[in-house]
Amino acid sequence: MKTLNRIASIGFLFLTLSSAFACNEKKKINTEQRIVHTTQTLEEIEENTVQIALLLDTSNSMDGLINQAKSQLWDMVNEFSLAKCGDNSRPNLQIALYQYGNDNLSADEGYIQQVLDFSSDLDEISEKLFSLTTNGGEEYCGKVIQTSLQQLPWNKNPDQLRLIFIAGNEPFDQGRYNYKNALSNANEKDIVVNTIFCGDYEQGITTNWKKGASLTGGEYIAIDHNKKIAHINTPYDEIIIKLNSKLNTTYISYGAMGQSKLSAQTKQDNNAYELQEAVAIKRAVSKSSRLYNNKNWDLVDASENAEFEIESVDKDELPEELQNKSIVEIKRYVEAKKTEREKIQNEIQEYNAKRTAYISKNHQENSSGELENAMIQAIKKQAAVKNYSWN
Repeated sequence: MKTLNRIASIGFLFLTLSSAFACNEKKKINTEQRIVHTTQTLEEIEENTVQIALLLDTSNSMDGLINQAKSQLWDMVNEFSLAKCGDNSRPNLQIALYQYGNDNLSADEGYIQQVLDFSSDLDEISEKLFSLTTNGGEEYCGKVIQTSLQQLPWNKNPDQLRLIFIAGNEPFDQGRYNYKNALSNANEKDIVVNTIFCGDYEQGITTNWKKGASLTGGEYIAIDHNKKIAHINTPYDEIIIKLNSKLNTTYISYGAMGQSKLSAQTKQDNNAYELQEAVAIKRAVSKSSRLYNNKNWDLVDASENAEFEIESVDKDELPEELQNKSIVEIKRYVEAKKTEREKIQNEIQEYNAKRTAYISKNHQENSSGELENAMIQAIKKQAAVKNYSWN
């Protein structure tokens, strides 16, 4: 009987693995590869997750790069929300963040800091980007790449996409750690390294940024990190901003971090708006997408999980207006907020489609960001190899 149970368990696991590899339908996975991946958790196996590590130079000359990263995060999220796997499922997205080349960082650590581990919390990613400041320093590209390879919990599934984007403007081979060793290690982990040189294209080539990308099959891009993005006003901007405010009222905080996360949501809205109204609009669009999920602190998102039970939440960890209600009343309240949210999100998407069409009709040459374009083009090209699509 034990043998039969073991065979059944292995068979179930193989069935689960075959669905996990469905994104790359053209690729055959042999038994040895499948067995290696039995060390991963079922959650890791079942969910298709794209992992992207951003390594940003925060030395004195990089204020423009950081501002572009802050403003164009939402463009990248909105574009990625349209990605499809080979089996028509939608992949999740995790982003990690490192800064390097800043005098405020530890010299012993090579002027490198992990600002954020892999996270799908879009508010947290925004918060960490807005926390970055620039200050002189030594930029060691090889060292920061190697550090991210060692520290981050990279997925081992060969069909899932793992990317590094490193941006800076000093020679790629600075520092004692040989960048070629780091890139060799990236190849072993099937992680593609893309390099973004902030400056002249030819200068990036002579300072090894192009070679750095080519060693893992990545893209080399040179950008004007100080480019100012022109905002095209549309008749739909104010409508989307107001809808975003209404959207915030549909969140029901719970748990130990509920209230702080609710406050963080508003703070990141404000950060986006202070940077530029267009950034606030793009953030609102992101909040209406499938990638903006706050199940760890919002009852509406949490209720989408079949295993979640509202009964498991202590009364004192609910908003004050729900603490004296019955479970039936709370569930009814959550369902009403869910319906309201879906309606608002659909409206935001509809008005954004009109906004996008208006911008396209009144297109200006500098209406899109350098960093945004560079990353989206590279992501789409490398995702196609893993059978992702945007159609």
